[in-house]
Amino acid sequence: MSATLSRGSLQPGQQKLAEKFTILNDRGIGMLTRIYNIKKACGDPKAKPSYLIDKNLESAVKFIVRKFPAVETRNNNQQLAQLQKEKSEILKNLALYYFTFVDVMEFKDHVCELLNTIDACQVFFDITVNFDLTKNYLDLVVTYTNLMMLLSRIEERKAIIGLYNYAHEMTHGSSDREYPRLGQMIVDYENPLKKMMEEFVPHGKSLSDALLSLQMVYPRRNLSADQWRNAQLLSLISAPSTMLNPAQSDTVRTQYIAYSTYDQAALSLWKLALQSSTCLCLFRDEVFHIHKAAEDLFINIRGYNKRVNDIKECKEQALSHAGLMHRERRKFLRSALKELATVLSDQPGLLGPKALFVFMALSFARDEIIWLLRHADNIQKKSTDDFIDKHIAELIFYMEELRAHVRKYGPVMQRYYVQYLSGFDAVVLNELVQNLSVCPEDESIIMSSFVNTMTSLSVKQVEDGDVFDFRGMRLDWFRLQAYTSVSKASLGIADHRELGKMMNTIIFHTKMVDSLVEMLVETSDLSIFCFYSRAFEKMFQQCLELPSQSRHSISFPLLCTHFMSCTHELCPEERHHIGDRSLSLCNMFLDEMAKQARNLITDICTEQCTLSDQLLPKHCAKTISQAVNKKSKKQMGKKGEPEREKPGVESMRKNRLLVTNLDKLHTALSELCFSINYVPNMVIWEHTFTPREYLTSHLEIRFTKSIVGMTMYNQATQEIAKPSELLTSVRAYMTVLQSIENYVQIDITRVFNNVLLQQTQHLDSHGEPTITSLYTNWYLETLLRQVSNGHIAYFPAMKAFVNLPTENELTFNAEEYSDISEMRSLSELLGPYGMKFLSESLMWHISSQVAELKKLVVDNVEILTQMRTSFDKPEHMASLFKKLSSVDSVLKRMTIIGVILSFRSLAQEALRDVLSCHIPFLVSSVEDFKDHIPRETDMKVAMNVYELSSAAGLPCEIDPALVVALSSQKSENISPEEEYKIACLLMVFVAVSMPTLASNVMSQYSPAIQGHCNNIHCLAKAINQIAAALFTIHKGSIEDRLKEFLALASSSLLKIGQETDKTTTRNRESVYLLLDMIVQESPFLTMDLLESCFPYVLLRNAYHAVYKQSVSSSA
Repeated sequence: MSATLSRGSLQPGQQKLAEKFTILNDRGIGMLTRIYNIKKACGDPKAKPSYLIDKNLESAVKFIVRKFPAVETRNNNQQLAQLQKEKSEILKNLALYYFTFVDVMEFKDHVCELLNTIDACQVFFDITVNFDLTKNYLDLVVTYTNLMMLLSRIEERKAIIGLYNYAHEMTHGSSDREYPRLGQMIVDYENPLKKMMEEFVPHGKSLSDALLSLQMVYPRRNLSADQWRNAQLLSLISAPSTMLNPAQSDTVRTQYIAYSTYDQAALSLWKLALQSSTCLCLFRDEVFHIHKAAEDLFINIRGYNKRVNDIKECKEQALSHAGLMHRERRKFLRSALKELATVLSDQPGLLGPKALFVFMALSFARDEIIWLLRHADNIQKKSTDDFIDKHIAELIFYMEELRAHVRKYGPVMQRYYVQYLSGFDAVVLNELVQNLSVCPEDESIIMSSFVNTMTSLSVKQVEDGDVFDFRGMRLDWFRLQAYTSVSKASLGIADHRELGKMMNTIIFHTKMVDSLVEMLVETSDLSIFCFYSRAFEKMFQQCLELPSQSRHSISFPLLCTHFMSCTHELCPEERHHIGDRSLSLCNMFLDEMAKQARNLITDICTEQCTLSDQLLPKHCAKTISQAVNKKSKKQMGKKGEPEREKPGVESMRKNRLLVTNLDKLHTALSELCFSINYVPNMVIWEHTFTPREYLTSHLEIRFTKSIVGMTMYNQATQEIAKPSELLTSVRAYMTVLQSIENYVQIDITRVFNNVLLQQTQHLDSHGEPTITSLYTNWYLETLLRQVSNGHIAYFPAMKAFVNLPTENELTFNAEEYSDISEMRSLSELLGPYGMKFLSESLMWHISSQVAELKKLVVDNVEILTQMRTSFDKPEHMASLFKKLSSVDSVLKRMTIIGVILSFRSLAQEALRDVLSCHIPFLVSSVEDFKDHIPRETDMKVAMNVYELSSAAGLPCEIDPALVVALSSQKSENISPEEEYKIACLLMVFVAVSMPTLASNVMSQYSPAIQGHCNNIHCLAKAINQIAAALFTIHKGSIEDRLKEFLALASSSLLKIGQETDKTTTRNRESVYLLLDMIVQESPFLTMDLLESCFPYVLLRNAYHAVYKQSVSSSA
């Protein structure tokens, strides 16, 4: 509620002291902000007004500064000629700077006027009684002093003001009307301290009264840490019996004021002030070295030599002891705030009675942090140990924890203080008012309104979420202080100190109800870090480097939320700059924290992968060998060879004090993860940051790189890790990542899904190769290429590719990359998508071979057409066969196709086994669906079912991937009928070429491997699959075409039974077996059909012969 008083010409009601103080203090901060930005702009070559560094204007600027503040436009045309050209631009661009200086001059006028009014009114000041009036008076003096000193530090002020005025003179024919006074002010304040010392002589009494009132407060704030400790300052548990009692003080509101205010104002307590600091803050990062300035000031004043000696003594004291004193204070505050935060988190109800302790703790910690920041950047001492605090993050962290408690439990505090105001404060105030001997009507109305306002409060308002607003009441009390503090006031507050102290306590209680956020800003704002970016970043790095402090690293991003509170409405242009700085710093801090956590996780994963590697089967050979040697009592190969440690030895602890590297990593990780998990998100300048997401994204990137890195693919040597070993490493990696959920609330399954799914594609989201592309390339370009070159054979009995003994030994063992366990591991790694990509790549190679085969068919089309209809004419067939070209090439290409299809069948079988373990019900459903397709089903529908089955690793009568690959081949100028004919003739070509295989030495069948060393047994799979795919595409009868193939092949092979040349028939029996293999492999051919074309007795004799031959050769 507001009230007004009607009095005489010098009555406080008309002077409006409270309103003027409020407005001028706020405007003073705004002016400081603008002057600060001008100084920084002029100090930055990039931001400095271009006219001050323009070479063409250099002589004009020097002339103006030299003559300042005089204006001489005549007889200087040569020096000012360039200025004439730029005058309009200068007026436009320097207006903001010039009128800021004009605003400073106006602000100075208003301050001087108010100070004179206060002297005339003989205002009484006592910080413990009329707190608001005294504090605002001291604030105004400090703000005004800082402003004038900061103004004098702008070296370009004369150039800017002079340039603008000269441009104004040239444009309008006269100087700006404010220029004469402004120029004189700039000249007067060349030495601001000296000028203001003269200026404040008339205000000496008022100022000294206000400062002397600090004698009860300032020394109490300047005690050593030991004195604080002995007094159990800020402790809630030192006296358990009084824990629920409200924290009270006669000077409640002086307990949480920033003592930097005292330092700057307490000249009567100047020794104490000079001993505790070496520099004071003018504004933000602009500091004032007090000892040097005081020496320079007093040395020129007669009779003050003793003061100069005192200053030198204080300086020595500050340099030698201040750092240590403040370091010990910070050490005490760390433990005190930790205790306070711990107790309040367990018993938040104590925030009501002990709110004063919270804000005192925040204020004390804030002051010590700012002191350190200011002095660390302006050290005047060789030893800097006292100015480097590696535990500063911990103190900031506990401050943030207390701030969080206040924000979270605000309603608890509101509830407590609403009851306090209505049930106690209103009653006590009413008694005090009733007991006043003299109480004028106007003052009585205001006091009554206070009592009524407090009495009307109820807890229900808090429960209903009503918004409280006591700003009117606080402003009325401020006005009342002004009315009752002037001389000859009807009700003098100096005579009623209890009333003043009680009202100050009540005002504090009202702030606990409606101004908690503002109180947090007032007592714990650390936005000054915004202007000490280098020190801020250095503190953060020190925090991360110290494992015990990394749990508090989140305090640095949280500090970025403070930055916007230092902006002012009189300087809106800096909001974007400060906002961007807060965003970039927060982003950088969270990114660094996530990187550090990621690096620790990577190190743990590396250790775990090493341990998992020890369990691989390949490492057990040595252990088995040692065991065998011990049994047979054989001596060791080398004397003194150390016995290999068994896996798991690292887990056997003989001493619990023994700390391994893995222990250290886990400890460091848990500390850092605590910090990352501390807040779910934070809002900075309308941007929301989520610390956990930073960790998630870094883990995704690192997991991706690690998986690809663990393949150990070397393009030069074509080396790659075995799929089983990679799978073991990946599983070890994933186990570690899953354990991260114990530390941080992140969805690690999402990380796995994002990363592992990307690894099933050809390229990841960043366009980098994946394990799918690496393994696909390796199997195609390395393993299968060596198969084609005859260095590797496919052994059906082992279901693996095996190295053949050759002159040039291969660098890898094919069996170790293609057996069942390795293919299953590959399927686990690549998944159905990756295996599909592998299949498509294999089919692309097959389609290129088929394209070449078609070209060979076209070259022999006429001969093959005749042979197709002459298979019952042996002599004619023999003569036609001799005319055929590229017979060996056809067989070789078909063998390559068979090898690729054999590898694919291994991959598909492995995929089916893996999926049967993971999704057995789904696989069985797909299998059942495939097995029950009606024969009359449309081919398109059937192909969709086959595609589904193939994706699950099930074998199909017609390979859908092969059909897609072959159907994509489009031959120009060839009709569908011609394409169909070429497909038919391709089967004829293969059939009539088969007898030539008998002459090859490598075509001998080996019962041990159930195949041929030159891989011709793979022809069975190639013939069946190619026929099925081609005749599905061309809508022909697969069964009829395979019958035709069988007739031609059996006829051709029966002919070599009549041959007498041993070279051409050396492996005749081994080739006969191909017919049996083709029929066994085909879903379209039967043994009955084979019997009608090729006598079974020949097959039986052929099996007998090859087995007999293998026994004799092995013997």
